[in-house]
Amino acid sequence: MTNYHFVGIKGTGMSALAQVLHEMNHQVQGSDIEKHIFTEDALRAKGIPFFPFNADNIKDDQVIIQGNAFGDDHPEIARAKELDLTIYHYYDFLGYLANEYRSVAITGSHGKTSTTGLLSHVLSGITPTAFLIGDGTGAGVEDAKAFVFEACEYKRHFLYYKPDYAIMTNIDFDHSDYFTGIDDVVSAFQEMAMQVKQAIVACGDDEHLQNIQANVPVLYYGFGENNDFRAENATSTPDGTSFDVYLRDDFYGTFLIPGFGQHHVLNALSVIAICQYEGLSKEDVAERLASFGGVKRRFSESTFGSQILVDDYAHHPKEISATIESARKKYPDREVIAIFQPHTYTRLKSFMDDFATSLREADASYLCEIFGSAREQEGQVRVEDLQEKVPGSDILTRDNVSILSKHENAVLLFMGAGDIQTYQKQYEGTK
Repeated sequence: MTNYHFVGIKGTGMSALAQVLHEMNHQVQGSDIEKHIFTEDALRAKGIPFFPFNADNIKDDQVIIQGNAFGDDHPEIARAKELDLTIYHYYDFLGYLANEYRSVAITGSHGKTSTTGLLSHVLSGITPTAFLIGDGTGAGVEDAKAFVFEACEYKRHFLYYKPDYAIMTNIDFDHSDYFTGIDDVVSAFQEMAMQVKQAIVACGDDEHLQNIQANVPVLYYGFGENNDFRAENATSTPDGTSFDVYLRDDFYGTFLIPGFGQHHVLNALSVIAICQYEGLSKEDVAERLASFGGVKRRFSESTFGSQILVDDYAHHPKEISATIESARKKYPDREVIAIFQPHTYTRLKSFMDDFATSLREADASYLCEIFGSAREQEGQVRVEDLQEKVPGSDILTRDNVSILSKHENAVLLFMGAGDIQTYQKQYEGTK
């Protein structure tokens, strides 16, 4: 048993990794800011202690896991160096852990958390599986042979991993504070592809993934005719979305998923593909797909009077469009209202016109103040700049949230990667 201390334990990946190690019977604790973050709820439920940042948290018998947002000048890291402790960056340790299993890395510019959650749910119902999901959920399972984990492309962190399998959902330009453009993003994914040891499952509908090169077989999935795994006849039902799957030209089976929208079908198709490649029963896979309850902060629903409130992590224009599509397909007779909090000044500046286009797909839009990050607290752009490009949109503050009550019977989409949940909680407190 090892004694681990996590510096920044409330990070989504850090929280999940802490849970994995805790359930592997290691001693785990951590530290972070005192502000409540939704990831801490799972830590508390599992009895994993965490404390405010303080150099005194560091003891001479610990192994340190350093969160990606914290540099070597952090007081706890500095103290660990003074004590000559073993220090792993999060991505270093995750790569080390994945090598102990038959691993599946899920990566992509969008959809990786939902797909990781879906594959984890399916596999864990069929074979002992450990998993790490980017919504702060993790599980370390005794006798597990498989390990499913989310692999983030930011700063090329996924190059620290050499998984047996990889699912690549899409390639898009994001993280404009790091990547110089789409070609830079493509080159990162291409480098990642060369590190996969068994096979890659990639979305063939994505123009950038169509030309991915690898030393292993690449299986393509999607709606297009040239895909190895193809979805047809996707139909919304009261229980979700039904669709047929063809393995090349042969009918493979009909599947039902609880989610709505094409992106959910694509996520499920990638899971079906990798399970078929591993020889798992399609009947077992179909049963597990139909029972998936979703992941945290991805179209998480609640009822408030006559309204449906949705908490969603969407913080990129394409993710906003996908969330709006899901709402329209699940609730075709309701008005869809977008409440969006931009996440980082750099992202808003880089995708201003795309954000405006996606938000105009809603029936009405409300914009919240920009949420900065640990690495970017201010910038040369304002939320009012976005408002000018979205006709009829209003600025929403925590003091005027009651204005949302006028949208009776509507679906209210609270979207963002910052603290958009605080606006929703404020609104729920108005009655």
